[in-house]
Amino acid sequence: MAVMSLIGTYQHTIDAKGRMAFPTKLRERLGVSFYVTIGLDSCLYVYSNDGWDDVTAKITMLTGEERTTANFFLSNACQVEPDSQGRVLLPANLRKHAALNRDVTVVGVGNRAEIWDSERYGEFSQSITGEKLSKALSGLAL
Repeated sequence: MAVMSLIGTYQHTIDAKGRMAFPTKLRERLGVSFYVTIGLDSCLYVYSNDGWDDVTAKITMLTGEERTTANFFLSNACQVEPDSQGRVLLPANLRKHAALNRDVTVVGVGNRAEIWDSERYGEFSQSITGEKLSKALSGLAL
């Protein structure tokens, strides 16, 4: 199975009802419905149906406290289906987790997309120096 490649950075807004237009290029890769859940670094993770199946399969292999903790990740997930205008409803608990109010940045990061508060993403991206990037990619022989 080929690895799905979600890439790019997109700026969007959340309306008063908690809906946001999801980037067309990412929707085309994710499919007619996809999963959104809490992520690390106070953002949301977005997975295709196949990607979500992979995540849940890996989590079910965990045991003990790791499994109990990872279940929190699963229990906060929801499946979304864009409406005719390409908007998805982000539940209040997920918006709260990622401190999403109005301006959001959606980024493709390979096997998933992430939804960030735009200000927080700006701070994060400014913290990535050439030295940090070089160190992170040094062993990949790119």
